[in-house]
Amino acid sequence: MNDRAYSFLGGAEGPWEVIRICPVVGDSLPEVPRLLVTDGLTAGHNSTWVLRGVTSNERYTTRSEKTQLVAVQPSLGRDQATCAALIPIRKSPEWWSLAQDERRLVFEERSHHIALGLTRLPAVARRLYHSRDIGEPFDFLTWFEYAPENALSFESLVTEMRATEEWRWVEREVEIRLRRAGAA
Repeated sequence: MNDRAYSFLGGAEGPWEVIRICPVVGDSLPEVPRLLVTDGLTAGHNSTWVLRGVTSNERYTTRSEKTQLVAVQPSLGRDQATCAALIPIRKSPEWWSLAQDERRLVFEERSHHIALGLTRLPAVARRLYHSRDIGEPFDFLTWFEYAPENALSFESLVTEMRATEEWRWVEREVEIRLRRAGAA
C-alpha cells in the first residue's frame, strides 16, 4: 500500500459536508453533498467524481523555507479545524515547459507563494497532493483546514494568491468549500 496516495471522493458519503463548489477558472465539478478522503488511489464506485493525488517532496522549497514551514505547520485533523477547502488546480502547458528554476522564480521570487502561506500558519493547515504525474485531470490538489474563527485569514490568503503572477499560469481551478459534518 502506498501511504502517500490519497483519493477525494465527491458523492453522498463522507465526514465533510460540501458547502459549495464553484469554478474559479475553467469548468467546475458536479455538485455533491459530501466528501470522503481515503488512503490509496481508490476507484470510488459510488462517487460522482474522484480526484487522486500523492504527497511528495517540496519541489520549489529551499532548505531554509522548509525548516520554517516544518516549525509552524500544524497537523491536519485538529478538532477545532472544522472548516476545509479542496482546491484542485491545473496549470498551462506553458508553465510545464519552463525549467524548474524558472518555475521557482515565478512561484516564490516573484509571487511569494511560500512567504504568503507562512503568514497564515499555524491557523491554516495545508497539504499539497501532486496529481499531474499520475494522469489526473488536475496538476495539484490543495487541501486546507482551519477553525471557523480563521476563515477570514484563509479568504485573504486565497485572494492574495490569486492576485500573483503565478496564477496567470492557471488554466483550471475549482474551489470546494467544506464543513465537518455535525460542526456548527
